[in-house]
Amino acid sequence: MKKQRICIVGDGLSGLMSAIALNNLPNLEVHLIAKKNKSLNDKRTTAISESNFNFFQDIMSKTHTKLFWPSKKINLFYETNNKKINFLNFKEEKNNLMYVFKNNKVKEALLKEIKKKKNKIIKKNISKINYLDTYDLKVFCLGRNSKIYQNIINSRSIEKDYKEIALTGIVKHNLKNVGTSQFFLKEGPLAILPFSKSNFSFVWSVKKEFLQKNIRSVIASKMCELLKSNKKINITNIQSYPLTLNLKRTYYKNDTLILGEGLHTIHPMAGQGFNLIMRDIKKLKEVLKYYSDLGILIKSSSALEDFSNNRKSENIITGLGIDLTHNFFKQNKLLEPIKEIILKNVLKNNTLKKISKFISNQGLSI
Repeated sequence: MKKQRICIVGDGLSGLMSAIALNNLPNLEVHLIAKKNKSLNDKRTTAISESNFNFFQDIMSKTHTKLFWPSKKINLFYETNNKKINFLNFKEEKNNLMYVFKNNKVKEALLKEIKKKKNKIIKKNISKINYLDTYDLKVFCLGRNSKIYQNIINSRSIEKDYKEIALTGIVKHNLKNVGTSQFFLKEGPLAILPFSKSNFSFVWSVKKEFLQKNIRSVIASKMCELLKSNKKINITNIQSYPLTLNLKRTYYKNDTLILGEGLHTIHPMAGQGFNLIMRDIKKLKEVLKYYSDLGILIKSSSALEDFSNNRKSENIITGLGIDLTHNFFKQNKLLEPIKEIILKNVLKNNTLKKISKFISNQGLSI
């Protein structure tokens, strides 16, 4: 049987991961179309769940797992007028709750693996999809703002401008026992994500007007307060990007699929953005394998419809659920007493903890 040809357009994390995952399928030939002269120098970090880490291990060489820093504990805090309530904590003895990795290191590993498997890499900037008509399936992983998506689907999305920015950066320190934490502060949610014994990344979602000239010292002061330390810390790679909610209602047109942040962009406070993307990639692999094993041509099949029907509900429910959670934790003087009562009861509810841990790891499994 002649191999069916698939092109992955975009060499970010989503594109590289898709190329690796689909390359392992029989009867499929995968090409990666990458931008000319693109740098892999992405200083951000990303967190994934245990199940998604296992998926990464399945499609990659085990030698690359050292790039991931595991976490067995996660603590959540809510800031009131005079204290920070530790309202939820997760702990695992045998398994890990999550893994954090540096984007640029994992991108390098994925690209090396693609070259080792001798995938065809085409260096070309794509502005029109007509160039790709010879492929049986086209998968676009071009980030959230690509204008090319307008040529694929025209249906309305679920959209919201949070009028916030996410401040990200790397903190180098010599402190002991800095653990994975999420703080719901008055200024906005802040996550601490360790990726080595002496380094952690942070994501702090704040209002746009919070960005100040002395933002480095503001962040340093806040970190010392949260970590209860006066020791000097070094903050590097401070970046900011606007926060929006965008959930596509339509995932594909004919033989062309959108994947990655172009499909769903959600608030980063729960760290579920890339987890959803990896679950999308995993499901796409399963669907394409099913049709390929049956000898059915992908181009004339209902493969993309099956993928869309399977993944759309979880992606939309998760995005809207995180949006509701974000609204709940916003500061409101009238609701603060009620929130404190609710959060204190959350700590005592083991069933809720189990459900939260399962969903964070496996998704909604719809």
